[in-house]
Amino acid sequence: MEFGICIPHYGKPIDLPRILDTVRRAEELGFDSVWVTDHILVPQTLEIIYRDHMLDPLALLNYVAAITTRVKIGTSVIILPYRNPIVVAKMLATTDQLSGGRLIFGAAVGWMEPEFAALRAPFADRGAFSDECLRLIKTLWTQEKVSFEGQYFTFTEMQASPRPLQQPHPPIWVGGNSPRARRRVAEFGDGWHATAMPLDELKAGIADARNKWARRGRTGEPVFSLRIPCSVEGVSQEVLHYPPRRPGRDNLTGSFSAIVERLGAYQELGIQHLALEMSMQSHEATIASLEAFASRIRPQLQG
Repeated sequence: MEFGICIPHYGKPIDLPRILDTVRRAEELGFDSVWVTDHILVPQTLEIIYRDHMLDPLALLNYVAAITTRVKIGTSVIILPYRNPIVVAKMLATTDQLSGGRLIFGAAVGWMEPEFAALRAPFADRGAFSDECLRLIKTLWTQEKVSFEGQYFTFTEMQASPRPLQQPHPPIWVGGNSPRARRRVAEFGDGWHATAMPLDELKAGIADARNKWARRGRTGEPVFSLRIPCSVEGVSQEVLHYPPRRPGRDNLTGSFSAIVERLGAYQELGIQHLALEMSMQSHEATIASLEAFASRIRPQLQG
């Protein structure tokens, strides 16, 4: 199992040295990935960690690429209807080139209706729009000379550059916990990037994703990854008190042994990559948690 850390670029006053220190320490400690998160405009009335002090994910991703050499750099997740997919494809292809082929593209349809309204993004049709975005991005990433005909975007005989360094394209991990999201994995993605699901729901979701993948005629199986808040008993220090982002979400908390046991359960289900969110902790507690995870938790796992 591989492990990543969600970069704390939201929820507390911007402190660039500490943000970058988190990234560097994660790489030094042997973590496999670092992740940025996406929101643009959040209602003042919504008490959510992503409302305050949030740096732009795509701009930050290139900065992170420049200060790291090994870790994968990922988006968890880009909300597809918020931006022109042609521009996103070019920006992320550039990121993949600049990082030496380390990009993981996590993408989803989004859920915050007031944010859609402010951005004049299609909320009611966000599923169909996102499907076309993924189809268009993959086309731009894999073909130099491009013609495309869709419901939302149509053009002929255009040239796309740059294309990503990774071939045929960077991994596409589709976020979202719904059956339709898992259908999108089978149709357009390389993996399912679930969010903080309880074990029983995660087990059912993985079975559903595998079934949809096989029915689609895909070989092998998708990558299964999970983003989840993490705090280690006796190490983590909670400093923010935002409520859970959405109801029914799980978290990875407890003693060292309890976390090791839960991670073993994830392995048995087929989870291959965990993105740990520690952004509600102080910087000192985050670093201590990373160090504890690397030295006292990860070595106890098999594989």
